[in-house]
Amino acid sequence: MKPRDLAELLLLSAIWGGSYLFMRVGAPEFGPVALIGVRVAVGALCLAPVLHRAGQWGVLRRRAGALAVMGLLNAAIPFVLIAWAMLSLTAGLASIVNASMPIFTALIAVLWLGDRLDASRSAGLLIGLMGVGLLGAEQADFRPGGSGWALLAMLAAAACYGLAANLTRRFLADVPAVVSAFATQLTSALVLALPAVWLWPVTSPSVAAWGSVIALGVLCSALAYVMYFRLIGRIGASRAVTVTFLTPAFGVAWGALLLNESLTVLGVLGAAVILLGTACATGLIRLPIPLTLSSRRR
Repeated sequence: MKPRDLAELLLLSAIWGGSYLFMRVGAPEFGPVALIGVRVAVGALCLAPVLHRAGQWGVLRRRAGALAVMGLLNAAIPFVLIAWAMLSLTAGLASIVNASMPIFTALIAVLWLGDRLDASRSAGLLIGLMGVGLLGAEQADFRPGGSGWALLAMLAAAACYGLAANLTRRFLADVPAVVSAFATQLTSALVLALPAVWLWPVTSPSVAAWGSVIALGVLCSALAYVMYFRLIGRIGASRAVTVTFLTPAFGVAWGALLLNESLTVLGVLGAAVILLGTACATGLIRLPIPLTLSSRRR
């Protein structure tokens, strides 16, 4: 990986690590659907002039179908799931659970695209799932007021991201980053417009909540998605999704510094196991296992 790509990956991790902080602040006042509706609308408005200057409207029209599906899987659905989960989870814990995204990406690539996994990467998938189990053992309380459903929502969001990354790789690898980023936000804004109006909060959100949703739209949606799709095009989906390997460090740091959050010993252990599994599943760390596993090619 070139130094430029690594620097962009770190910056993207810092921005997306901050998204959990912003949602933690904004979701209780806006509600999950209204918060994300505003976020993606702001993101689309920011990206529209960029797309116009790039002269890529024709690409958007020609690939509208695949881009719309990708937008649902990469923004509308997972964003709402995460925002809802943030009503119960800390920013740090949510960012850690979302680190399972590369595991889903690798698994879907095997099942759908026929990617080969050596034994080290296969072991990484199992290790990562064990880490999720450790966190679930401590946090998965499905009684009223518990965080069990929130954890499942985070895992469902991670699976959506993994599917979207492979969709981009399979059908949209040649689409410019700004087109994919704008389509993601526009599709989500159109889908969530009416639900956001219907579920708009009765009490006007505070300045802090509005600041959080604007930051989500400008930084975490418009800027971050251009960077993300550009990285997929330059270094591939499997490496680009390692952004979630780095994001938890920033998510925990922002939560601790700005929201006084903390993690339990079991939470730290679960996080370490998830990150180890992610590193192995994406090939960042190689385990000394000589066997090779592969899926049936299609």
